[in-house]
Amino acid sequence: MILLSLLLAAEQVTPVQPIVKGTGLPPAVMTEEAGVMAPIDALFAALAARDGQAILAQVRPDGGATVAEEKPDGTRSVRRMSWPEFAASIKPGPERYAERLTDPAVDIDGDIAMVWSPYVFTIDGKVAHCGTDHFDMVREAGRWKIANVTWSSRTTGCPAQ
Repeated sequence: MILLSLLLAAEQVTPVQPIVKGTGLPPAVMTEEAGVMAPIDALFAALAARDGQAILAQVRPDGGATVAEEKPDGTRSVRRMSWPEFAASIKPGPERYAERLTDPAVDIDGDIAMVWSPYVFTIDGKVAHCGTDHFDMVREAGRWKIANVTWSSRTTGCPAQ
């Protein structure tokens, strides 16, 4: 009896939870969120390159850009630009522009999406302004495009770089 108990105990295997299939590998296809972010990332790269035509490649022509600006003296203004006006405002120059989203939230419903995030805009590595970006996105023929962007802009209360 003791020998039988020892033999049965020796054959017991501690149960192990099965590994969920695919958890150890990166996803094989781009996530929906990454697809939505792709034209935004490309717009930021075009802004850094100061390439207005590359900006226009990421947007719907009938959309535009709106900025709600708060100046250091407390005055506020709202300005709307068409995409061609926005792209034309990006002029060549020696300064290095960089815009970084700090905590993007992506919401998707079919062929529309929204991206909302605080951002920091730097020139030559120094914070120039900050605020919140809001992108309206649409998917056409399988490709995400920026319909509109609205952002707040202030020079106070920005996080250090």
